Amino acid sequence: MIYLKSHNEILKIRAACQIVGQLLDLLSNMIEPGISTWELDHFAESFIRDSGGKPAFEGYQIPGLKPFPGTLCTSPNSVIVHGFPSKKVILKEGDIIGIDVGAIKDGYYGDAARTYAVGKVSEEASRLMEVTRTALSKGISAAVDGARVGDISYAIGSYITEQGYFAADDLTGHGVGRELHEDPQIPNTGRRGYGPRLQAGMTLAIEPMVNIGTNRVKEKGWEFSVADGSLSAHFEHSILVTNAEAEILTKA
Repeated sequence: MIYLKSHNEILKIRAACQIVGQLLDLLSNMIEPGISTWELDHFAESFIRDSGGKPAFEGYQIPGLKPFPGTLCTSPNSVIVHGFPSKKVILKEGDIIGIDVGAIKDGYYGDAARTYAVGKVSEEASRLMEVTRTALSKGISAAVDGARVGDISYAIGSYITEQGYFAADDLTGHGVGRELHEDPQIPNTGRRGYGPRLQAGMTLAIEPMVNIGTNRVKEKGWEFSVADGSLSAHFEHSILVTNAEAEILTKA
């Protein structure tokens, strides 16, 4: 069910989103060769709780899978999304890592993701990250009152294709607010003028996941990876659809 948020709900969603945005900024100062994804996760959990929130992903359940074990989804290199934090996963020079995080505060959710360079990365990796970041911006620009979900999908997908990359199959954005995942689903490819109509007061999580080599995805438990082992990047913001341009709620 798609529903519009009241002013009071928007204030609460904005507060949860600010925790997420601030955390993603802080993590940029920690990500360097030699740190484990477990250390990043431990810091993230402490920060969210100290900020008056709760981790949204920890214990999250999908039928057939064990509850998600961490605060962060930590997804290096060819892992697209939902990688587990681990003491055994040590970042090294030249890696890229996607970090997806959600927070709950006063019963409302914020959700965002960012891909980081670990030290000096290749030109190939740097360009992939920039294209994915730009694809997110184009999707957000299309999220206007009266448009359709397909307009967001087209803005993202057509740009990705023009740049010679691939949107990861069957991985989508979504509504966010009272729940972590609400309607509507927001695919990263689509057609203009199709799908549910956008209205001021909707809160959405838009998240292009972009692969270098193929759109095909390999799934193992929670984790989704690029089928050919090439690099993937992921950027996400939670936004509010308004009567003018969208407000980015997870921008710290």
